[in-house]
Amino acid sequence: MCIRDRLRIIGALLALLVVAFGAVTAWQTSERAAAADDVLHRSQPLSSGAADIYRSLADANTAASSGFLSGGQETAASRERYEKDIRSAASGLVTAAANAEPGSASEATIARLNRLLPEYKGLIERARTYNRQGYPVGGAYLRYANGKMQKEMLPAAEDLYTKENQRLAADYADATPFPWPAIALGVLALAALGWAQRRMYRRTNRVLNEGLVAAATATTVALLWLVVGHAVARSELDGSYDHGVRSLTVLHDARIASLKARGNENLSLVARGAETVTVDGETYDAYYYAFDKDLAVLGKGLTQADRLADDQGGRTPVKTARGDMAVWKQRHTAARTEDENGNYEQALDKVIGAKGATGECFDGVDSSIARAIAYEQGEFQRAAGDGRDAMTGLPVGVAVLAVLAAAGAVAGIGRRLSEYR
Repeated sequence: MCIRDRLRIIGALLALLVVAFGAVTAWQTSERAAAADDVLHRSQPLSSGAADIYRSLADANTAASSGFLSGGQETAASRERYEKDIRSAASGLVTAAANAEPGSASEATIARLNRLLPEYKGLIERARTYNRQGYPVGGAYLRYANGKMQKEMLPAAEDLYTKENQRLAADYADATPFPWPAIALGVLALAALGWAQRRMYRRTNRVLNEGLVAAATATTVALLWLVVGHAVARSELDGSYDHGVRSLTVLHDARIASLKARGNENLSLVARGAETVTVDGETYDAYYYAFDKDLAVLGKGLTQADRLADDQGGRTPVKTARGDMAVWKQRHTAARTEDENGNYEQALDKVIGAKGATGECFDGVDSSIARAIAYEQGEFQRAAGDGRDAMTGLPVGVAVLAVLAAAGAVAGIGRRLSEYR
């Protein structure tokens, strides 16, 4: 094979290798950039939206029981809170349905919740009607509605939340892995360009070939951009998960536990001991027993949220919530003592009274957790946004540099070929 043919083959291989590097880089970084954008604008908001659906349903159930305890004429504030929660849950389901993949398990869960929601509302309205008329059957309807909520609706909402979290985890898994094939091709392309430059020097005693130098420079810039850009993106995305998503998950779980605790506290007074549970041979009021479990989950969640918060902005509302929870526990103990001693009205006043009631503590816990969630949401959006922005322009930029590098390699070899004419 003559020297001219060898040079043509070398030029073609160099150009092919550099173009392959650019193509693989563009492909892999495009996928990662799209996944990072999904984390920021799709999967995480949908995960939080699913948590909000759960919260709205649980809070509506709590508001309904609070209104029932108020007597025949529930307060306007209680009614409005219930209606607002129902509207929020319905709106959240519409958003979730619009983003669910056709035929997916999430779509089936959303359809089930859309079917159960009007059934639950109908039971609550019957409970209210009978309660206004002074019929005890109103309490039975309320407990039946609560059973539908606790055993069917909330588990379905939790399942939706779990599925959206799985989608979020999958997007993180797609966005963060290093693009090793692209990096390997970049290193190989640089090595090939270096070999070609050395070969030229040994045969011509010319230190530099301008075309090959331009090709090596463009490839080096592209490779550094790829490695540094993706490293920054990966670091920010990992930070958004560690300091945002993990905290948000714990806070959402704690908020749900507080809502469950409040609902069971109210229902313990609605049921008046009608429902019991036996544990280790001991019989307990079913709702009081559930309350204790929920408050333990709340305490554990707030402790974990305090540990995960990395600055005062995240810790302060969590500490406030822990303080309100401690007071709630004390007031609840006093209300339970009154109830167990047969002083129902005094117990009722300590739970839903205008001043010094457990309801104040619950509202304090809920609002503090809401502030903590808003803060951690901001932390997530900042870090995830920085991670996505670190890959902005990377696919197109590297592709352009690869084309320039290929042109430089062809030009450099072409100049050498011209010497044999």
